[in-house]
Amino acid sequence: MTNERIRLSVGAASGPRAVAAVAGVLFTAVGAAFVLLPVVADGLLRRVTGFGDPVPSYDDVRDLPPELLPPDLHDGATAAPTPLRWAGLCGLPFVLLGLYLVLRVLRTAAWLDGTRASVRGALGTRTVDLATADVRGGTVAHRIGDDGVVRVPTLIARDRDSGRRVTIPLQGPGLGSLPPAELRALADAIAAGRPDQGRDADAHALAGRLRRMAADPLGL
Repeated sequence: MTNERIRLSVGAASGPRAVAAVAGVLFTAVGAAFVLLPVVADGLLRRVTGFGDPVPSYDDVRDLPPELLPPDLHDGATAAPTPLRWAGLCGLPFVLLGLYLVLRVLRTAAWLDGTRASVRGALGTRTVDLATADVRGGTVAHRIGDDGVVRVPTLIARDRDSGRRVTIPLQGPGLGSLPPAELRALADAIAAGRPDQGRDADAHALAGRLRRMAADPLGL
């Protein structure tokens, strides 16, 4: 097996990636506008109703006794948020959702460095050594349109000591499966140094299945 770093062909294709990025930016912009609009409207409302008149400076009122000072100049006085400003906080979930969509689209990646598989998501990266991890096959369902569902085969690896888990899709963007070279690299990483009996026998069987997929990329 090779020790070079191999980038796996996972994640969305360029077209869906661009659409998701634009959607994330729009969500962020709408949420930010919803948060800022009440602040601007509250300031305008205060000016129209007279509550926005400038507060006198300290030099103007320093000779007045404390009990005659305006409330805004009392020690420790803070302006309480108005209900209009509290309503603007409803836009924060849209901001967070938009940022998450953008980060997930732009950051999602997976690669193989020797026997160590790393999967990067929106907020972090997980790494598991495939040569020592518990590995199994699985599927992830992706909704297509209103009624269609596509099930993508995946490789699931869990570190035996820490319990850390990574899930690697075995189908690339617009492909029936990952390229043969990547499938063989995953199979070699799983089988590297493992005994072929006992609890590791299933891992060798999974590696063999990956090699068969690589030998028949068309699924004929």
